[in-house]
Amino acid sequence: MAGWTRRKFLGLMGVSVLAMGDAKICRYGGWGKMRFKATGFFRTEQVSGVWWLVDPEGHPFLSKGVNHVSFHGDHCPALGYSPYHRNVSAKYGSEEKWAEATAKRLRQWGFNTVGAWSSASLFPLMSYTLILNMGARAGANWLKGTFPDVFSPQFRQVLDDIAAKECAPRKNDPLLIGYFTDNELRWGPDWRSSRHLLDDYLLSLPPDAPGKKALLDFFRKRYLRIEGFNKAWGLNLPDWDALTKLTELPPAPTEASEKQRLADRLDFLRLIAREYFRACHDAIRKHDPHHLILGVRFAGYAPRPVVEAMGDFVDVVSFNTYAFEPPVKVLDELHQLTRKPVMITEFSFKAMDSGLPNTKGAGQPVPTQKDRADHFERFVQALMRLPYCVGYHWFQWSDQPAQGRFDGENSNFGLVKENDEPWELLTQRMSQVNARVDEWHASAAKG
Repeated sequence: MAGWTRRKFLGLMGVSVLAMGDAKICRYGGWGKMRFKATGFFRTEQVSGVWWLVDPEGHPFLSKGVNHVSFHGDHCPALGYSPYHRNVSAKYGSEEKWAEATAKRLRQWGFNTVGAWSSASLFPLMSYTLILNMGARAGANWLKGTFPDVFSPQFRQVLDDIAAKECAPRKNDPLLIGYFTDNELRWGPDWRSSRHLLDDYLLSLPPDAPGKKALLDFFRKRYLRIEGFNKAWGLNLPDWDALTKLTELPPAPTEASEKQRLADRLDFLRLIAREYFRACHDAIRKHDPHHLILGVRFAGYAPRPVVEAMGDFVDVVSFNTYAFEPPVKVLDELHQLTRKPVMITEFSFKAMDSGLPNTKGAGQPVPTQKDRADHFERFVQALMRLPYCVGYHWFQWSDQPAQGRFDGENSNFGLVKENDEPWELLTQRMSQVNARVDEWHASAAKG
């Protein structure tokens, strides 16, 4: 921000100038140059068109995180153990000593957040996020792409049980930023299945399932009579009861019927999404009124009906991407449709000079560790120029086993190797970049 005085900048941002000396990073990892209202918990605030997280002491906070900072690392089925876990157990002797050393390294490299799937031993040492896996524990399957019946009373009961166990004990923890409700749920056709969720509910749920009944109500309200539905969908069913027993859906006979099927699929998806986000919100807020709801970690794309449905029930929209550049058009739409800030909750770059196969796992490999560092800097700088973006979480702490983790991923995603030694070209650059992002983000102020 060349040519700006500190006082001029703080005046633009609408905050008080505090006598804070040269301190730049405060207790929770926030930016010590500025202060907003302190509430004792993390929250969001928009000032002069720029969104921030705000830490419990009132400092602006951009979440610079790392995922899967785990003492246990990735279990390798082919080996029967986790190479990283075996190495750090020998190196440190205890998880407590590992956690202390790891938190120190994260801070040295400019990170301030422990991301999803991380060891709880780190939670007392740094600001952290927690993933609740609400849909997953209620029947969703990440690998298969199955989705739960969100209209079922059992769905809400599972969510309440999760929140009672995970959220209630943490409701007064100032180090907790907030909760992700799930990770990469399948909201429609993707790499796991070509079917829409309406088709899943129609063809896979039993006739008496609450989700099947909700779908039948949706069709009845839209078409009134089975004849109207048949005409629109190009079917020839005798009555509504026959629809509930359908196990196969023939192709649409005309372009018009295919178009109408898609419209219905998207409208019913909106109902599913609203029920999902409402149920997650209600369960969390029942047991924890303080912490942020950080969204559902969309997997590279986010269907518009889902985004439209979620805005009332989340504080932040989370998005995973493995592109070389931030998908600005997609992120713009996420923010515009929800009016909420956005966080990148997975991104990474893997290099072939690591010696790892890099044949499984998201993203295209780059040649060298310097390329990883260069891509990190370009990605983060571009991201932090977006006034609505409040953070980024790198995937992940340690490299994956060469023989593959549970799903076969075998990539150089780590900041550290299996022996816990850092990829120094990358971590040195991260230290430099992370130290500058608050200034970059502040420069996104309008005017």
